[in-house]
Amino acid sequence: MEAQPVDVVVIGAGQAGLSAAYHLRRRGFTPAGDAPASSDPDAGSPSFVVLDAETAPGGAWQHRWASLRMATVNGIHELPGFPVPPADPAQPAREVLPAYFAEYERRFDLRIRRPVRVRAVRRADDDPHGRLIVETDHGDWAARYVINATGTWRRPFWPHSPGAETFRGRQLHVGDYVSADAFAGLRVVIVGAGISAVQLLEEISRVADTFWVTRREVRWDAAEFDTAARVAAIAGVEERVRRGEPPGSVISVTGQHWTPWARAAQARGVLVRHPMFTALEPDGVRMPDGTFEHADVILWATGFHADIAHLAPLRLRTAAGGIRVANGRATDEPRLFLIGYGPSQSTVGANRAGRDAVRAIVAERSGGATRGFAATDAAERAT
Repeated sequence: MEAQPVDVVVIGAGQAGLSAAYHLRRRGFTPAGDAPASSDPDAGSPSFVVLDAETAPGGAWQHRWASLRMATVNGIHELPGFPVPPADPAQPAREVLPAYFAEYERRFDLRIRRPVRVRAVRRADDDPHGRLIVETDHGDWAARYVINATGTWRRPFWPHSPGAETFRGRQLHVGDYVSADAFAGLRVVIVGAGISAVQLLEEISRVADTFWVTRREVRWDAAEFDTAARVAAIAGVEERVRRGEPPGSVISVTGQHWTPWARAAQARGVLVRHPMFTALEPDGVRMPDGTFEHADVILWATGFHADIAHLAPLRLRTAAGGIRVANGRATDEPRLFLIGYGPSQSTVGANRAGRDAVRAIVAERSGGATRGFAATDAAERAT
């Protein structure tokens, strides 16, 4: 079957993807199928399509653990143009936010296509101004631009640990965590220095004996992890992706901040960091000093990798292991934007990256001219 032409393909309908779709709509792009894609920027309405691998709206939020409440969610930033409706602070985030995403899609008529899995993105030919072919399990698309917004949730990072295959207890990643109730009365080793590790340490320690390990000493920042701190973190990661290095974690740039759950864990005496174990054994972990710590469960709160394997045919990975990205755009393939990647992993960063990617596409389609968009730009800066 021949690839269907479209001006822009957005891959992923999480925070970043929905932000991009919203701004495409504002700029006059029409969902694919309503109008034919045109080679002439001045002829007809340009088209877009959003492809999402999930079966329902909500992105990664629908998979968060059940005990993550609205009062304890870290870093919600509303989608552009529509605030998060008021919610009971005790209500699970995985109920409130997917419903919010679903209403957002309906309100702005974004027509997300799901479930659609993108298998590969490749160049149609050698023309640097030609199309990118987006191959999926539901047909292919021939796009002038691709906005990749696949995030990280589907690529949990499991560090290698000697003896992992011999451990007789349970091992799970934070992406598989549901509730502390499953660990009541057990000894749980929590691995990781990030916000999720500390939040789950505080929660699990209320029903289980916890033992927290990290590879490096935790660098605590006295400041609260507010919006200003997140913006600073975004700036810190940006230089890495410009050089083509893997984005790394925000925590590696900012250090750990004092969140309410960190202070609660400290107040109860469970915020005690230990060095990373050297090996897993059948009934626990072997520490660097040779001592043994019993464990029933190992919880790997070790983060995620960017979910970008489908971009491999473009051959953009550097020797350092990342993709060179500047201002949300692949330096070595200007038809590709990566948002929700590196400096735009945060929710506030994802919103801005979606807006900026669309702004760049519109400017390029109109030959770099900004005539006619001054009022829209002013309104978007306010969002």
